Amino acid sequence: QVQLVESGGGSVQPGGSLRLSCAASGSISGILVWSWYRRAPGKPREWVARISGGGNPAYATPVLGRFTISRDNAKNTAYLQMNSLKPEDTAVYYCSLLRSGVNEFWGQGTQVTVSS
Repeated sequence: QVQLVESGGGSVQPGGSLRLSCAASGSISGILVWSWYRRAPGKPREWVARISGGGNPAYATPVLGRFTISRDNAKNTAYLQMNSLKPEDTAVYYCSLLRSGVNEFWGQGTQVTVSS
């Protein structure tokens, strides 16, 4: 099994920045794909970003150019740098880890609130 622990959420004013972290522990091996999702109140879960085993990132259109996903393989940790935050970015953010294309694990979520 794999355990994921997210951190770095909080409250910030519009235009501000936050950096989320997602640390994995447990049986971590194989090809690993990290993703970030979010769920805003009253809305379905939304994919935000993904970084492949080869390090190639992909982003949802609403966050393109503002968010950056990265990974530190030595630390088994993924990051989501969020800049130029907007009120519509307010959500609970979840990380997921897809292991060898078969098993997917999820973190518990971290709240991000963007408000003036």
